[in-house]
Order: sequence, then C-alpha cells, then structure tokens
Amino acid sequence: MGHREDLLEGAKRCLLEKGFARTSARDIVAASGTALASIGYHYGSKDALLVQAYVQAMQEWADEFGPGTAIGADLESASSPIERFELVWNRIVEIFPERKPLWALSVEVAVHAEDLPQMREGLSRAQPFGWSALVALFHGVDESEVDEQMAVTLGRFYAALLNGVMSLWLFSPETAPSGRDLAEAMRAILVLHQGAAAGAGPAV
Repeated sequence: MGHREDLLEGAKRCLLEKGFARTSARDIVAASGTALASIGYHYGSKDALLVQAYVQAMQEWADEFGPGTAIGADLESASSPIERFELVWNRIVEIFPERKPLWALSVEVAVHAEDLPQMREGLSRAQPFGWSALVALFHGVDESEVDEQMAVTLGRFYAALLNGVMSLWLFSPETAPSGRDLAEAMRAILVLHQGAAAGAGPAV
C-alpha cells in the first residue's frame, strides 16, 4: 500500500479506537507510519481523511452482507420480502457485538455534526450512496437497479431505522428489538394498513 492507503487504514483504526473528537493528526500518523504532511497532500485535511475513513468503515460493514459472503448466501434463502427483512435484521443484530465501536462512532458523528462542518458536509454528500446500498440489501437487488426515488424514499427509511435500532442496542441491549421483533412490527403495520384500505380500521 502507498501512503494514501496507509493513512486511510490508520485513520480508520484511530476512529474505531478513539472516535472523531479524540483522534488527532499525530494519532493517524503514528497508526499509519506516515508523515504529518502526507495528510494534507493526499486528503487536504484531517477531517476530510476521517470522513473517508468513516465511509470506508461503513462500506466494509455493508460488504459483509454482499453476494459471495456467508451472510449474503443466507439472505438468498428468504422466500418473501418480509422474511428477508427479518433475516437481514437478525444478521445485523448478530454481528453487532463485533461492530459496536462502529455504531458508537455513528452516534458520535450525529452528536458532533454541528461542531464539525467539514465532516457534516462530507457525510451529507456520501449519504445517498448509503441509502442505495440499504435498499439493495433489504430488497435483494443489485445496487445499479436502485434509482434516485427508491434511494430517497426507501433508503432514508432504512437508514433511519438502522440508526435508531443500533442506538437502542448501544444504550439498552436488554430491551432492543430482535430481527423477529422488527418483522412482527412490520407485519402489524401492513395488517393495519390493509384493514384501513378495506374500511375496517384506522388509517396509518
């Protein structure tokens, strides 16, 4: 790997160990075995590097669910959309302990967004790609098939749900929902909606 890749890997390790606020440029240099000037040369600033490192960490998490992986093969066994929804959530919850630092980092990102404008702007630009990836994951389609409307409508919904559920697992794992809990909630919403459409219940 060159210095650019070394910096990215070092920044990612620092983020997962120390978070955004506590990671300094010198921490990244020490973790990557590079020089301080390399950060500006390759990324422009420490914050820009940290944004890319965070996006890559999230992408690596998403890749665990992709085609050719054990989890991806398991998801292909789903016989219906709601079953796939449940399977995806079961796997997300199962690997949560290994990925806990990543989700703790996500909470920090949300908390400090106003104080780190460059980070906020960089992540805002990256968000639509994350939305598309989530639609592909939950619906079992190739990401190239996800159009802008699907990404905005469905992807934002899944992103909001994902961040909320992971926050519950961080703060109160004993009461956080399982994949089955979430699937049952979705089934209940669908039943209410169908009842309302037939004039048999309240609109939702």
